[in-house]
Amino acid sequence: MPRRRIHVTGAAEAPLRTALAALRAELGVPETFPPQTLADADRAAKAPALPAYDATGIPLFTVDPPTSTDLDQAMHLSRRGTGYRVRYAIADVAAFVVPASALDTEAHRRVTTLYFPDGKVPLHPPVLGEGAASLLPDQVRPAALWTIDLDADGRTVAVDVRRALVRSRAKLDYAGVQRQIDSHAAEEPLALLGEIGRLRETLEAERGGISLNLPEQEIVARNGAYEPVYRAPLPAEGWNAQISLLTGMAAADLMIAHGTGVLRTLPAAPDGAVGRLRRTAHALRVDWPHHVSYARLVRSLDPRLPHHAAFLQECTTLLRGAGYTPFRDGRLPEITTHAAVAAPYAHCTAPLRRLVDRYASEICLAAVAGQDPPDWVLAALDALPGEMTAGGRRAGAVERGCVDVVEAALLEHRVGEVFDGCVVDVEERRPTVGTVQVESPAVIGRIESDDGPLPLGERLRVRLTRADPGAATVRFAPV
Repeated sequence: MPRRRIHVTGAAEAPLRTALAALRAELGVPETFPPQTLADADRAAKAPALPAYDATGIPLFTVDPPTSTDLDQAMHLSRRGTGYRVRYAIADVAAFVVPASALDTEAHRRVTTLYFPDGKVPLHPPVLGEGAASLLPDQVRPAALWTIDLDADGRTVAVDVRRALVRSRAKLDYAGVQRQIDSHAAEEPLALLGEIGRLRETLEAERGGISLNLPEQEIVARNGAYEPVYRAPLPAEGWNAQISLLTGMAAADLMIAHGTGVLRTLPAAPDGAVGRLRRTAHALRVDWPHHVSYARLVRSLDPRLPHHAAFLQECTTLLRGAGYTPFRDGRLPEITTHAAVAAPYAHCTAPLRRLVDRYASEICLAAVAGQDPPDWVLAALDALPGEMTAGGRRAGAVERGCVDVVEAALLEHRVGEVFDGCVVDVEERRPTVGTVQVESPAVIGRIESDDGPLPLGERLRVRLTRADPGAATVRFAPV
């Protein structure tokens, strides 16, 4: 599921940061790595298993936020006849992590990198995740190197993946990439990111897929209070995401053809979830005619508009049914597609931040080589979905907790004020208790009525009765 991106500025001792530290403690988020894990990481960083194939002559580049150092992917794009060739290098975490080692055990315990508005809790020790395994510029690194050939319309015509030594030439950021492409100053490998990205976006729309261009929210301290500021994503971020999606779809196709794999699957959203989202649109004054599909609506939204940005954040609720589906010996699962991608899809491009991607890479490498996956991969395959689900629940709890803390901090000095809102959800057994979406600021909180059932889907005036960042609590009552 796309992660809600919230950043906090201000001093470490600021009340909001204090509340976030308390949230980490409450959720039992690990502060450090065990000593044996760190020792394993140090040894692995000095002596990884290196492949024989040398692809360091390919001038790869990375595109990430400017402060990122855990670089999972590097790419090189070129023309191939009337079509294109995408080379996509993915950090080879298996070159560093020995199965059943302390390092591996800790990765299975953490499952995924956890993101907080004021920092992250990584999957791997920084000596690996931000050092020896990261595709940092001008460093030779082991990688799973994908080569995906596309036709003139951007459709996949051939796929290869193999282990290789690679060397990124440049660490680029989204704003710089956007400027170069917009000004026509970008050299061909970078300029093609826009060309291929747009083609893949067109194909996504044709197959009914949806990419949520989630805005980044920054919480700024001003005059003793906090204010939310949204930053709309740049087109270059969407184009970059399309290269990752392309690779994840290619990985799923390889797994299905080979008969063994682990897919990222998502059934169609239930009517109740869509109905709730329609009520949220109503609350935020987002026009959603009944004849307009969800996919078409999402593509029409402008994340530069605060009410559209807030609604896009809520659209992630339709992705909460996603899961990991393993299969083997050619016995395909009942569901092989991801409803938002509108195609089979697998997570394989972020192994520094997500456990399952390391296993997906191994399965794809074996499929192309015509071999069975390693025994350690097959032994873990059945347990992986449960581990990833547990990790996803933890990440979801972190995200929900962070949103609650941030929204409480935004409203802390406004207790007693009256706001315009809309009831988007009501408890079935207690119709006097539910969830209200406030129009401005665009926050969600619990609402309780003393005067009968709440009016589901209707606008109403609500009074803020409590906003406590320390307790991550926001409460409203009808006026």
